[in-house]
Amino acid sequence: METLDHIFRLLAGIGLFLFAMYMLEESMKNLSGRNFKLFLQRITKNKIGAVSGGAIVTAVLQSSSMVSFMVLAFVGAGVFTMKNAMAIILGANLGTTLASWLVATLGFRMDIEIVAYPAVCIGGFLLILFGSRKTFKYLSFFLLGFGLLFISLAFMRTAMESQVKIFDFSKYAEIPLIGFLLIGFIITMLVQSSSVTMALTLSALHVGAISFPIAAAIVLGSETGTTIKIVLGAIGGNASKKRVVLGNLLFNVFVTLFTLILLKPILYLITDIFNIKDSLIGLVTFSSLINLLSIIIFLPILDPFTQFLERFFKDTNGAITAFIGNATTAEPLTALDLFKRETNYFIHNSMLFNLELFKIESQKIQGNIEFKTINEKRKYFIKNTAEKYDFLKQLQGELQAFYLSLRPKLESEQYSELNQLISAVRSSMHSVKSIKDIATNINDLRNSSKEIKYNFFIHHKKETEVLYLQLGALLSFEKKASFENLQYLFDSIQQNYTEALNNFYAEAQNTSIQNIDITTVINFNRELFTSNKAMLIALKDFLLKEKQAQEFNEIPTYKT
Repeated sequence: METLDHIFRLLAGIGLFLFAMYMLEESMKNLSGRNFKLFLQRITKNKIGAVSGGAIVTAVLQSSSMVSFMVLAFVGAGVFTMKNAMAIILGANLGTTLASWLVATLGFRMDIEIVAYPAVCIGGFLLILFGSRKTFKYLSFFLLGFGLLFISLAFMRTAMESQVKIFDFSKYAEIPLIGFLLIGFIITMLVQSSSVTMALTLSALHVGAISFPIAAAIVLGSETGTTIKIVLGAIGGNASKKRVVLGNLLFNVFVTLFTLILLKPILYLITDIFNIKDSLIGLVTFSSLINLLSIIIFLPILDPFTQFLERFFKDTNGAITAFIGNATTAEPLTALDLFKRETNYFIHNSMLFNLELFKIESQKIQGNIEFKTINEKRKYFIKNTAEKYDFLKQLQGELQAFYLSLRPKLESEQYSELNQLISAVRSSMHSVKSIKDIATNINDLRNSSKEIKYNFFIHHKKETEVLYLQLGALLSFEKKASFENLQYLFDSIQQNYTEALNNFYAEAQNTSIQNIDITTVINFNRELFTSNKAMLIALKDFLLKEKQAQEFNEIPTYKT
C-alpha cells in the first residue's frame, strides 16, 4: 500500500509538471509568441542565424515541439527553406535544455516555499481579479506555471526518496544501458515532453535511485522520443514538411546512437576533464553538450543533407495556395500570418491579371521575386486569360475554406484582422471580375480606328498604369500605407472617372459616333471605375488597422 501511495504521488508530480509546462507555454506563446515568429522569420536568412533563432525562441517559449510545429507550418508554406528549417530545429534542441538547467540548479537546491508558493498565490489572485485582461491573464499563467513547476518537482522528489527507503533499485543496475535508453524513449513518447523525462531522471538521480551513466542513457533516449509528436504532425502535410520531419528523425537517431557508442568517453569528459562532481549539474551538462556537438557535426553538412532529403516524397496536393496549403489551424497565430501572406499573393496576382488585359508591363509589380518564383513553379505565366481567371477563382475558394476553419480557433481580438483579410480577397476578386467582363470592350477600344474611342482607351491605360504603380508600392510595403494616401488615390480614381466621362460627352457632341460605341465607352468607364475602386478597397482592408479601415468605409464610394 505504501508503494502504491508513492506511485500515485509520483504520477501526481508528473501530471502537475505537465500542467505547469502547459501554463508556461501558453503564457509565453500569447505574451510574445507572434513576436518570436516574426523574429524567427527575420533571423533565419542563414544557417547560423537559424540555429541561434531556434535556440533563443525555444529557450524562452520552453517548447521545442511548439517551435518545431511552427517551423513545419512555415516550411509547408514555403516561408522557410528546408535547410534553414533543419538549422532552426538544431537550435531548438539546444534551447530546450534551459528548463533542465533551471530544474537542476533551483528545483533541488532551494526551499520551494520561498518562490513557488508566493508565485502561485500572486498568480491565482491576478487570474481571479484581472483574468479578463489578456496581459494579466497570461502573466498569471506564467506565475502559476512557474510555481507549480517547483511544487511538482517536490512531489516527484519526495516520492522517489520514500520509495528508495523501501525498495532496492541496485538489482536493476546490471541492465544494459541501451535498456535505460529505451525506457527514456518510451517515457518521452508517452508524455511527449523531454522536460518531464529530465525532471524524473534528475529526481531519481538526486535520491540515489540510479547512477549517473544510467541517468545519461535515459536522457539520451528522450532525445528521440520527442520526434514522435512531430512525425504525427506531418501526416497529411506536403513533401517539404515530410522531408523536414524525416531529417529531424534521422538526425536524432544518429545523435542517439553516436552518443551511446561514445557514452563513457563523454561522461569521462564531464566528470574528470570538466571536473563536474555534482551529478545533477553533470546530467544537464551532458544534455546540453550532446545537442551542442550535434550542431557542430550537422551544421557544416546541412547542404548535402538537405539535398539527400530532397530524394524523398513527392507532392501530390492539388491545392494552388502558396502559403496556407499545408498550414495547420492547431497553431492559429502562425496560420493567421500565413493567411495574410496568401492574401498578399492573391492581391498581387489579381493586379497582374488586370494589367495584362490592358497589356501594361510593370516590372515594379511583376518583379516581386518571391511571388514571381511561386508563379513560375505553378506555371502561372504561361496560362491564358481564362486559365488565370480560373486559377484566381480556385485560390479564392481555398482562402475562403481556410478562413472558415481558422476563424473558430482565433480569439475575439483577432477576428477583425482575419475578417479584413478575407474582405480584401473578395474585393480583389470583384476587381478582377469587373475587368474580365469588359475584356471585349478593351480589345474593341484598343484596336478602334476611331480617334475618340482609341484616345479614350489610351488615356485610361495611362491612368491605370500610374494607379497600379502606386498600389503596387503600397502592397510591397515600399511605401507606407496611411488613411490619407489611400483617400488621395480614391479621390483620383473618382476624379478620373468623372472627368473622362465628361470629356467624352463633350467630344461626342462634335464627332460622328454610333450609339453602340457610346454604350461601349460608358460601360468600359463604369466597370473600370468599379474595378479600380474594388482594388483600392482590397488594399485598404489588407493594409489599414481596423479603426482606420472602418473610417475609410464612411467615405462615399460612388458618385456620378
